[in-house]
Amino acid sequence: MDLMGMMGKLKETQQKIEDTKKRLDTVLIDEESADGLLKITITASRKVKSVSIDDSLLEDKEQLEDYLIVTLNKAIEKATSVNERELDAVAKMDMPMIPGMDNLFK
Repeated sequence: MDLMGMMGKLKETQQKIEDTKKRLDTVLIDEESADGLLKITITASRKVKSVSIDDSLLEDKEQLEDYLIVTLNKAIEKATSVNERELDAVAKMDMPMIPGMDNLFK
């Protein structure tokens, strides 16, 4: 087994993962409440970019809080899925096969 080659491959993979993380900062996920009164945009890195609240939601604090919780959680789930799928793809594609470590990225 070529240890130096594997180390080089690991560094290359690490750089690709970092590049993918930076790219995920630019991937936008849009989510909205079922009635469209609340809209949220977050990045695939799970950073909130924008929140749009219909004026009718401003009249009821509890309702607005419920809308925010539900809609943010949906957006975060979507972003997490995209994030994990992208990073897993990079790691699996470029990782050298090291005996005994084949289950590490499943």
